[in-house]
Amino acid sequence: MSDEIKKGLLGIVVDETTISQVMPDINSLTYRGYAVQDLCEKCNFEEVAYLVLNGDLPKKNQLKKFKKQLEENRNITVNLREIVKHMPKKSHPMDVARTVVSVLGLEDKETDNNSPQANMRKTIRIFAKTPTAIAAFFRARKGKKIITPKKKLSFSENFFHMCFGKVPSKEIVKAFDVSLILYAEHSFNVSTFTARTITSSLSDIHGAITGAIASLKGPLHGGANEEVMHMMNKIKSPINAYKWINNALDKKEVVMGFGHRVYKKGDSRVPTMEKYFKKVAEINKDKKFKKIYDIVKKVMIDKKNIHPNVDYPTGPTYHLMGFDTDFFTPIFVISRITGWAAHIMEQHAANKLIRPLSKYSGPEHRKVMLLNQR
Repeated sequence: MSDEIKKGLLGIVVDETTISQVMPDINSLTYRGYAVQDLCEKCNFEEVAYLVLNGDLPKKNQLKKFKKQLEENRNITVNLREIVKHMPKKSHPMDVARTVVSVLGLEDKETDNNSPQANMRKTIRIFAKTPTAIAAFFRARKGKKIITPKKKLSFSENFFHMCFGKVPSKEIVKAFDVSLILYAEHSFNVSTFTARTITSSLSDIHGAITGAIASLKGPLHGGANEEVMHMMNKIKSPINAYKWINNALDKKEVVMGFGHRVYKKGDSRVPTMEKYFKKVAEINKDKKFKKIYDIVKKVMIDKKNIHPNVDYPTGPTYHLMGFDTDFFTPIFVISRITGWAAHIMEQHAANKLIRPLSKYSGPEHRKVMLLNQR
């Protein structure tokens, strides 16, 4: 057996999946064979969530039933609402999201039932309730009254309603829908692999998603969209952009929102998200972030040949929509629940405990000396 170490499991194929892949011939991320660009333009988020979870795009009656299930499960218990209200206001919303899913696991009567049917029912509940709890914290930490969900609103419309008490224009909602579609799934990324690893021990779906959220929090994964916004706020204005990015490159600093382990010719999700970022910027009459975006992108490509990933346009888009920067990754969560759940159910269907080997590089065998002999 080879002793070659593949740090980060780079290049190692550990399993197979039917859920998503990046198709090299079209340089596109695909869900169940559909290019995400097409899904963004022709579907709403609920349709894509159904696709990721069930394997096919829904027919009208299937979509109607799916939406009804989500609407009927949006409310959270008084207990969970009170827990969210009393969380420290300085808590990172990703820590809140992680705790919320744990509490949902405590409250769910089917937590220990890992049958395909129970897992799908639990997925619907987690998917429907988590945005409600996250939106509750969005308001509670500002000292504002928590807003209950509405049944007749779409997934995206309802999240805006619960966060801000109003639903924005159709163009803004569409841009948000697009971001959720692009974030829904991405094969064996670190949080998804975390979820599958936890699942492989036959743990429950709430535990697996809790672990995935903890993984997603890191700035090298989901937290990158927050870091993009922090970077843009440091740059402050387009006038400073050239100097700032060149200085960062001279110092060999990591520029967040650029590069991707899977894409070598640029993240296929970027052109679509960039298009909707610029639409949102136009609606908000914003020129500052759009100009900073273009300058930093150009310098990174020209000087380093490193292209942006989807977090780069998503960060300023969420900012212009009015979301707090530390809520960007929890928005990622409410979308990625679909991908995680699909992978968890796929892992259960053909499970083998994930248990890689390691190469020991510590001290050679040593004898234990008595205390008075040391």
